[in-house]
Amino acid sequence: MRIAKSALIQPGGNAAYAIPAVALSLFCFAYSIKFGQVAILLYYALWLPLIAVDYKKVLGSYGRYMWIFAFATLAFLSVFWSAVPSVSLRASIQYLTQVICALIAVRVLDVRTLTVGMIAGVGIVLVYSLLFGYYEYDPLDGTFSFVGAFASKNQLGFYASLGLIVCFAAVFIFGERRLWMAAAGVVGLLSAYCLLACQSATSVLTTVVVIALIVGLRVVLALTPNQRKLLVVGGGVAVIVLAVAGVYLGAVDAVLGIFGKDSTLTGRTYLWQQGIEAAQQNPIFGVGYQAYWVQGFSEAERLWEEFFIGSRSGFHFHNTYIETAVELGLAGVITLALTLLRILWGHLRRLIEDIRNDESYLLFAIAVLLTIRSFVEIDILTPYNVGTFLFYFAAGKLAAPRRLPAAGNWRRQRLPEPVMP
Repeated sequence: MRIAKSALIQPGGNAAYAIPAVALSLFCFAYSIKFGQVAILLYYALWLPLIAVDYKKVLGSYGRYMWIFAFATLAFLSVFWSAVPSVSLRASIQYLTQVICALIAVRVLDVRTLTVGMIAGVGIVLVYSLLFGYYEYDPLDGTFSFVGAFASKNQLGFYASLGLIVCFAAVFIFGERRLWMAAAGVVGLLSAYCLLACQSATSVLTTVVVIALIVGLRVVLALTPNQRKLLVVGGGVAVIVLAVAGVYLGAVDAVLGIFGKDSTLTGRTYLWQQGIEAAQQNPIFGVGYQAYWVQGFSEAERLWEEFFIGSRSGFHFHNTYIETAVELGLAGVITLALTLLRILWGHLRRLIEDIRNDESYLLFAIAVLLTIRSFVEIDILTPYNVGTFLFYFAAGKLAAPRRLPAAGNWRRQRLPEPVMP
């Protein structure tokens, strides 16, 4: 039996393959540490073989994507100055292949398929965590939190945040009904329960902010493009003023107090200080990609002991920019920050200037989520991570050519002229 190419690689026409592929990818990302090579090979098997179906359509013109590869290229080049070249080489190759798989997904997925695939994937991930998860004691704040089948409550919280956001977007942005509306309701409830159970202040706050952003943008999108620009500029200035005022008036401490946190963010401010001091040792290019948290290195061992990390692995500085500065120096921070800013600005610009652009509507919201979390997590720095996948998917959609209107595609479009009675 022959399978039509469109059933595998045509955006909007390949739902039978693409939705399970996205769902299984999320499961592989979530539990790659638990299942090891099996999960990683499954992830590769979902995307790389599509090149053989039609390499021209699946790969496209990579000249458009050169800016997207900048950070991955720098990570690979860090092998030449890394404190542990073998670790940097392996990790950078893994990261580079993660970028390639995300760009393949860009060519074969429309954003609606990504959304419903993520609903299914988050649902599977959370059900697995509820069935096989456990509570863990945090010696730093003296509380028990549900971590699911993850090693950290923050990772469970991240998936719960994504679940709530894509479930809300499926109904609010894409207008899903019947099957996927019901699925969004069920997964949304699961996500809300896991978000409360894990007690991750970061995940709760970022979820509230992003969902409020999605709702607020609906008001902006009701205006003409020129009116949107004025409102976005004015709203942006107001948000900055309120944020600065909140810091000086103690609003941050009050919000943290609701979650039982203090201004040290459960030791993160001390960890950030240690990271800044470590970055100053190699300020331009760092110690090499993933070459700091290595067993046997004195500073890494000291911090593992101070923060009760008995496994001596899976730890980081809880800040994307500090972690990048330590591993890849100022060069890495600038490269990553410029990529992130280009994603944010590119999708915001499309959202404002297009009459309707549901693709950028969702991807801008996800980019905002990743941006906020980047100050307390490293979601986009490691391979086999859903944050990294979504980061490069959003970047790839900016670089990909704009498609002509077609069934199943979400694109730039003009609304029909009103008919006067």
